[in-house]
Amino acid sequence: MGSTATYFHVTSLACSALISSVSRLALPIDQKCKKNVHNRKYSSNYFRADQHLEYSSSSTPRRSANFKPSIWPDDYIQSLNTDDHMEEKIASRIEKLKDDTSHLFHEKKEIVDQLKFIDTLRQLGVAYHFHREIKDAIKHIYSLMNTDKMLKDDIFATSLFFRLAREYGFEISEEVFDGFKDKDGNFNMSLCNDIRGMLSLYEASYLVIEGEDTLEEARVFTTKHLKAITNNDIDPILKEHVKHALEMPLHWRIPRLHNYYFIGMYEKEDNMNSNLLEFAKLEYNMVQSIHKRELKQCSRWWTKLGLLNYEDISFSRDRLVENYLFAMGWESRAKFSFFREILTKVNCLVTVIDDIYDVYGTLNELEQFTAAVDRWDANALDNLPKYMKICFLALFNTTNDTAYKVLKMKDVNCIPYLKKAWAELCRAYFVEAKWAHSNYQPTIKEYLENGWISICAPPAVIHSFVCITEFISEEALECLENYPTVMRQAFLIFRLCDDLGTSTEEMNRGDVMKSIQCYMHEKAVSEVIARDYIRGTIREAWKKLNTSLLTTSSPFEESFINLALSIARMAHCIYEHGDGYGEQNHETKDGVISLLIEPVSLDKIEL
Repeated sequence: MGSTATYFHVTSLACSALISSVSRLALPIDQKCKKNVHNRKYSSNYFRADQHLEYSSSSTPRRSANFKPSIWPDDYIQSLNTDDHMEEKIASRIEKLKDDTSHLFHEKKEIVDQLKFIDTLRQLGVAYHFHREIKDAIKHIYSLMNTDKMLKDDIFATSLFFRLAREYGFEISEEVFDGFKDKDGNFNMSLCNDIRGMLSLYEASYLVIEGEDTLEEARVFTTKHLKAITNNDIDPILKEHVKHALEMPLHWRIPRLHNYYFIGMYEKEDNMNSNLLEFAKLEYNMVQSIHKRELKQCSRWWTKLGLLNYEDISFSRDRLVENYLFAMGWESRAKFSFFREILTKVNCLVTVIDDIYDVYGTLNELEQFTAAVDRWDANALDNLPKYMKICFLALFNTTNDTAYKVLKMKDVNCIPYLKKAWAELCRAYFVEAKWAHSNYQPTIKEYLENGWISICAPPAVIHSFVCITEFISEEALECLENYPTVMRQAFLIFRLCDDLGTSTEEMNRGDVMKSIQCYMHEKAVSEVIARDYIRGTIREAWKKLNTSLLTTSSPFEESFINLALSIARMAHCIYEHGDGYGEQNHETKDGVISLLIEPVSLDKIEL
């Protein structure tokens, strides 16, 4: 931080208070944008001199964001290689390796070796095949915690067990780290000599829940000392793991992208298990092949829909591959193909509608479109301009088709919930549009009350629930009406990560102020301080998300609740290096190549 930071300290208490206010909120009403409008200072005009204006077929002046075209045309996507015969061979070999791996759970091992084995399975991306075996192993180690001296003296093993226990839902106290502190309550400096142990403690610290000071201290302590590592004599693989972790902790990473990284690193280890490595490689490529087929199918749908081919909608972002990447990042397991198909469609429609509200539509048009979505009547579109009629019918037909498929598969009529979700999103978009058109400057609290919704929460949550949940209960549907805390926090993180990555460009084209600018204006601080505050707010939101996952019972299936982690993680993945969605930066491009295009090398593997 710059020198301005010396007079202003962002406390976790301030961040926590803000997040608490968001957590308690019911869905916002758009009247909020009306209060105190005349008492606030005004920003630059909505249409600025340096902005590009276009004229539509109706001769109405329109803004243009000059979005770049997609770098992934349909012809290229359809050319991606898939091999049915090879997949059959791989599937057969995977079953054999899975059986071999299951036997490893019954081998006699020291506790630390058992923990390392479980963690290796997780980081290689094959642990979900052994969910029951892993929970049983952790439960057994958990029962030995109070009697096993090793866990009390070994910071690596203690930290690893703590992380794995929390990842699998076991209740474990941060007090297990008290034995590694000095008489003043600080972590022993001697721990700095154990780099592997420090890294393990660093990763464990990110599973912190509300009210845990020791883990907060552990995060600060380990981050400081791991960053200070200059010893070139340490193991180069360990040094690379430290660098990777400091860029982003494991708990915040998309598992499948981390699996790709870890497979490459595991292959370099002297004591690696060749069968496990082969298992991970074949599993990765097998799932990637499934994802390629799904992407091709989604691209055919998007091309056939042709929504962006219409002249007055061509301004919008064409991001089919990135939209599939979001869906795959949220849930990558092979059996959730239907979920990825529907969420990709939802993401495509969200992008177009978002661009209509942010960039193209006049305030009067947006008001009419918001009302049309609220009515959900395809026969009452006369007042809409043609481009909005086309967009609405694409939304209407795609949503009804989704509901038809859900009804056939799960015997649930979800149309009332889906149409309500789209109406809620459009109302949130309209709030922001009115702010932008009137040059209104919301407070940070006011902005986030609306912002966690306008990041696409309602349709994303409802569609995810009906597509991923095997047995849909009335109780769960009722609870979904107010959105579970875990989902609110996930989308708050999504909103804040999006703002950190995109706010500069969006402000330059005249969008509503984002969280960074809201905080700068409200507190009269620099952008550096505001960004630091937003990062602190993200950490506090993660605490609430972790707390909710570990301590709150709910009527929802585990597959749906765990989506909250993936939603937050995918936000970090896409926006860590800027706008990886709108700008298609090289980090996102590299991620697409690793996840969807290039399989891992199968050198020395005979099928």
